[in-house]
Amino acid sequence: MEQDQTDAMTVIDESAVYDAEGEPSGLEELDEAQIRVDLAAAFRLAARFDLHESVANHFSAAVSPDGKRFLCNPKWRHFSLVRASELILLDADDPSTMERPDAPDPSAWCIHGAIHQRIPTARAVLHCHPPYAAALIGLTDPTIPPLDQATARFWGRTVYDSEMGGPPDDPAEGVRVAEAIEGHSVMMMGNHGVTVVGESVAHAFEELYFLERACRTTVLALSTGRPLRPMDDDLADSVARMWTRFTDQSVAHFAEQKTLLDRDDPSYRD
Repeated sequence: MEQDQTDAMTVIDESAVYDAEGEPSGLEELDEAQIRVDLAAAFRLAARFDLHESVANHFSAAVSPDGKRFLCNPKWRHFSLVRASELILLDADDPSTMERPDAPDPSAWCIHGAIHQRIPTARAVLHCHPPYAAALIGLTDPTIPPLDQATARFWGRTVYDSEMGGPPDDPAEGVRVAEAIEGHSVMMMGNHGVTVVGESVAHAFEELYFLERACRTTVLALSTGRPLRPMDDDLADSVARMWTRFTDQSVAHFAEQKTLLDRDDPSYRD
């Protein structure tokens, strides 16, 4: 397996977001109310799938064409309790954000503020510490081998960051993370967690969902102690490309998951 997976390919097609003049295209009319509902659903689903850790993780979603105005979870609110109406609206260019009475978690501001300030195509940013991903990023070699279709999804398009430069509430670390993930959608953060970005909450959540499944498969396979039998590079490349043809599956899966939430507890919509 010779491919350098740190050379991740861009999965957000900027040509679909910007016109020839470099101006935002198709993002002028944003439905903040719907984005609130979708982001609240993502929190509830992350709790349901055990993707979160305590009350220390954070998700965000842009509500302005330039991406700088974004929604984020309230400080230390448990994911299973988040409601659409309580998501806080932040401005990545506002230096007084942490002086607000409803200021977000400091690490949330450092990471999400830096990403939304610099990457307008990062419409949703999900950062958390899922158990299997957390186990994998603690290894000397945290790469995800293409063992099946889910693991191959991340072949050649994942940033493996082993340069953690300080605690996540350090603004310099937030900038470093934003610069490292720019142009990519999946980042395995050594000794820390994972960050995924997407063109919508649905797309970002699908990345996170499959990322943790891929990490689970890898950890379970490694735990057998038996030799792995990954795909060869050409097959892994073709399967990774296949996933780019099914991005509408992300929207369908997220819609189905919201239907299940509506059946069990629709309070996330409040």
